[in-house]
Amino acid sequence: MRVLAALSGGVDSAVAAARAVEAGHDVVGVHMALSRNRDQFRTGSRGCCSIEDAGDARRAADVLGIPYYVWDLSEKFEQTVVADFLSEYAAGRTPNPCVRCNEHIKFATLLDKALALGFDAVCTGHYARIVTHEDGSRELHRAVDAAKDQSYVLAVMGPERLARSMFPLGDVASKDEVRAEAAARGLSVSSKPDSYDICFVADGDMKGFLRERLGSQPGPIVDTSGEVLGEHDGAYAYTVGQRRGLAIGRPAPDGQPRYVLSIEPVRNTVVVGSRTELAVDVVEGHECVWFTQVPAPDDDVEVQVRAHGTPVAARVEHGDAERLRVRVRGELAGVAAGQSIVVYRGSQVLGQATVARAVRD
Repeated sequence: MRVLAALSGGVDSAVAAARAVEAGHDVVGVHMALSRNRDQFRTGSRGCCSIEDAGDARRAADVLGIPYYVWDLSEKFEQTVVADFLSEYAAGRTPNPCVRCNEHIKFATLLDKALALGFDAVCTGHYARIVTHEDGSRELHRAVDAAKDQSYVLAVMGPERLARSMFPLGDVASKDEVRAEAAARGLSVSSKPDSYDICFVADGDMKGFLRERLGSQPGPIVDTSGEVLGEHDGAYAYTVGQRRGLAIGRPAPDGQPRYVLSIEPVRNTVVVGSRTELAVDVVEGHECVWFTQVPAPDDDVEVQVRAHGTPVAARVEHGDAERLRVRVRGELAGVAAGQSIVVYRGSQVLGQATVARAVRD
C-alpha cells in the first residue's frame, strides 16, 4: 500500500513510520505545520508543532530513507481547532482540542489530501488498536498499554476514516519499548521527552491564553444559594469539577473544599459547591459518531468522559446519529458540557458524542 506517515517530530510517529516501512509499504513522511509563527509553539518536552519538531521529523525520514514534506495546515488549524477552543470556553463549555485536532486535521484534512494524492492510508503514532475481521470490517480498540491509550481522542474519527488508518503502536507493551526500538533503529528522537498539554498555548498558561484572546471579564463566584463568595476575571477560565485556583478566600461552613459546579456565561457567573453536588447519573450528548450498531438499553457498556479517566459502567437509554442519553451505573462526577463521552464494550470503542449536559436524575 501507499502510506502517508504523519511525522510529528516525536518518537512515537517515527517508530510507527519505521514499522510501516518494515511491513513493506510505500511510505512518504509529512510534517503538519500548524502555526504560521511556529517559533511561538512549544519546544522540547512542552508540546509539538515547533520548528525543532519539524527538524526532528526530517531527520527521522532521512534515517528511514523515505521522502519527506511539510504541509502548511496552519489556516485550517486556526479556523477549526483554535477557534473551537475559544468559542467553547467563551460559552461556558470545556472542549478537548486533541479531539478536535484528530477530527478536523489528522483524520479529515490530512486524510482527505492523502486520498486525493493516491495514498491508501494514513499512518500515525497514536496508541490504539485496529482489529480487522475476515469480512474486512474493522473495530477500534484500546491500546495494549493502558497508560498510553489514545482511543478516547480517536473515537471521533468514525468507521470510514478508521478504514483508511494505521496505528502500528497499538500492540506495544510500554513507551519504553518504543524508545528502545527507536534507539535500535538509529532514530535520534529515541530519548526526546514526551509532549504535554496544549500545543498552541506557547507557555503552558491556558488561563493567560484565554484572557489574551477573550479579554478580562470580571464577575462573581457564588454558591448554590446565590451568596457571592468571591470574584473571577473571566468565567471562561473555569471548568466543572475544578477545585484549585478558585481564590474564594474562605472555606465552606462545613470546612470541606468547594468545586466548580457550573459556569453561566450569560450572567458571567461561576457557581461552586460540594463534591457530592458534582455527582451525575445521566449524561446527554449530541454530534454522535458510531462504529457499530447502537447498544440496546439492556446492554452493559462503559463510558469514559476524560482522556485518561476511569471507565464507568453504564447503559445507553437512547442513541442515534443526533442524540445520546446514557444512564451511569457507577460513580461519575465533574462532567462538563463540551467534553467527549466515549462508549466502550470492554476494549472496543462503540461510539462517542459531545456532552450537552450531565444531571442528577
